[in-house]
Amino acid sequence: MKLTRKLVLARAKASDLDSVKKLNCWGCNLTDISIFTEMPNIEVLTLSANQICSLEHISQCQNLTELYLRRNHIESLGELCHLRHLAQLRVLWLAENPCCGADPLKYRLTVLRNLPGLHKLDNTVVTEEELARALEEGEEIKNPPAPVPISANGLTEADSENDPLNYSMEETNKIREQLGMKPLPRDKFSSPRDTAPTLGKKSHVLEAVLLLLKELNFEELQLVQKTAEHRQRTLHRHNNQAERSEVIQQ
Repeated sequence: MKLTRKLVLARAKASDLDSVKKLNCWGCNLTDISIFTEMPNIEVLTLSANQICSLEHISQCQNLTELYLRRNHIESLGELCHLRHLAQLRVLWLAENPCCGADPLKYRLTVLRNLPGLHKLDNTVVTEEELARALEEGEEIKNPPAPVPISANGLTEADSENDPLNYSMEETNKIREQLGMKPLPRDKFSSPRDTAPTLGKKSHVLEAVLLLLKELNFEELQLVQKTAEHRQRTLHRHNNQAERSEVIQQ
C-alpha cells in the first residue's frame, strides 16, 4: 500500500503536508513511503508494523527527532546511511526487523556507531559507555544498500510481478467485473508477450488504470464503474451513428 497525501492529511488532521509535525501510521500495511520527500517538517514519525523495506525517502526529513520502525521488513543495516544526515534524530526504534540479526549487541553497537546522536535506541537509553564501545566495535556503514534490480521495462522485479500486463486471465476478469465489463473468454486472452509489442500507447493507459484500481475503495470503484458504463454507452451510440452514415452513403 502506498502512503498518499490524502491519507497523511486525514491521519494528521492537517490541511497541507508542510504543517504536519507528527504522524502515526502504525499497522497500515505500507510499502511505499515516498510521500516523505515532500514532508521536510515532520518531527515525530510512527511507521511500526508495516512492510517498509527502505528508508531512502526519509533522508530528507531534516527536522525528524523520533522515528519508530519496529516490525517492518528492513533487511540491511545499510539503510542507516539514509538517516546519517538527520542531525535532530534522537529516538529510533528499529527492533523486530530482519536487519537486527541474531546478535543483539553487534546490532546495537553498529547502529550507534553510525548514528551517535541517538539518545534512545529500541526504547533503551543510550549510555556514554555504549557510544565509546560502538566506536571501537560497531561496524561502520560506508555505502548505501544495493539498489533493487530493474527489469528491461523499467520496473523493479517486485513491480514486474504485479505488472498489469502480466495479469492472469482470472485477475484480468476480476478487474473487468469490478468495472461492470463482461469477462474475457479463454480463447480471447493473450499472453503478455503476445500483446505487449502491439498495445503501444494504449498499454500504458491500461497499466495506469489497473494500477489506480488498487488504490480505490468500494465507493470510488462504483464511481469508476458508472463512468465506464457511460463511456461504453457513448461509444456504442457513436458506432451506431457511424454505421448508419455508411449505410446512407452506400
